[in-house]
Amino acid sequence: MVTLKRSSLTAIAISSLLVSLNTNAGEKIIIPEAVPFGKTSNATAAVKEKCELGEKVSAYIDKYSKLVEVGDGTTAKHIDMEISEVFAPGGGAWSGPKWLEVTGTLKDGTKEIASFRAKRFSTGGAFGGFKGTCGILARCTKALGKDIATWLKEPTDNAELGDAK
Repeated sequence: MVTLKRSSLTAIAISSLLVSLNTNAGEKIIIPEAVPFGKTSNATAAVKEKCELGEKVSAYIDKYSKLVEVGDGTTAKHIDMEISEVFAPGGGAWSGPKWLEVTGTLKDGTKEIASFRAKRFSTGGAFGGFKGTCGILARCTKALGKDIATWLKEPTDNAELGDAK
């Protein structure tokens, strides 16, 4: 009889857990289609026009996280993000390293839940000398997308992600 009670309690606990997981599984965090450039990002007009950095950051977050959905909305859970810093002198790898920084705040409606600062540097990797500025920055967007997607699994406030650590 004691075994039956324990197994019943275990079955109830597992059922409750599964219901809880299924309820939370449908809730998505909204991210913008393109992360906007901040006013003080220092991105050149050429980088803004040609590199599609905001679109790529969002696309990589979406690719690496099952928790997000691209769209508009500030009433549900969402991330307010901006490209806060860009260092990208022209000339590809020959002009030195490039970097990209994204800052963001996870919100539930207007309530702030957690924030992050994510930064990635690159010199272009293998064959970097043959890559242009946009190609090098694209490597940064991919790494940032992974960093932010990982953070979303267990968001902490004032997190420093990637090379910002």
